[in-house]
Amino acid sequence: MKKYLITSREFYTDTPAIFRNILHEQIQKHMPSYALYRDKSNPNYDIQASHFVEVCNQFSNLKSFIHRNIELAKTLEASGVHLTSTQFDDIKKAKELGLEVIISTHTHEEVLKAEFLGADAVTYSPIFASPGKGKPKGIDDLKDILKKCKIKVIALGGVVTENHIKDIKESKAYGFASIRHFTDTNCP
Repeated sequence: MKKYLITSREFYTDTPAIFRNILHEQIQKHMPSYALYRDKSNPNYDIQASHFVEVCNQFSNLKSFIHRNIELAKTLEASGVHLTSTQFDDIKKAKELGLEVIISTHTHEEVLKAEFLGADAVTYSPIFASPGKGKPKGIDDLKDILKKCKIKVIALGGVVTENHIKDIKESKAYGFASIRHFTDTNCP
């Protein structure tokens, strides 16, 4: 099962040297297959995204993704772009630029639309309770969407315990994505 590390400003900071060090340590500790640079409020987003891709490139089996910004992902030679659920129209453009595309989804209809439009994978959320993300969908709903599609589905939302990860693995999802799993000291 694939692991997808998502950064957060609170844990990784926006100070470049500290950011690079923390990111490198967390990647080395958890060995994710994918990593996403996501920071909606950093005024130096482009610079920090560059540091992010440089650190990710130090790991041979890690794909780096930039949040929302297709052009920046291409310029920095990231592996791909992670689009929001309002960016379905950008899937084609990103694919034409040679980027791998993951898009955020929250309904079965969105998952099927992403598959139809040619995205490589989706995050589907929230699976478990997650602050500010609404009612969790649960494992049964995750299993239902997996029966309806062929696209890679990465479970997201509230993934913090080993039981969460075990449940996702048993669902046959492609992987899981998390911020807190890769930052909380309680999570191995």
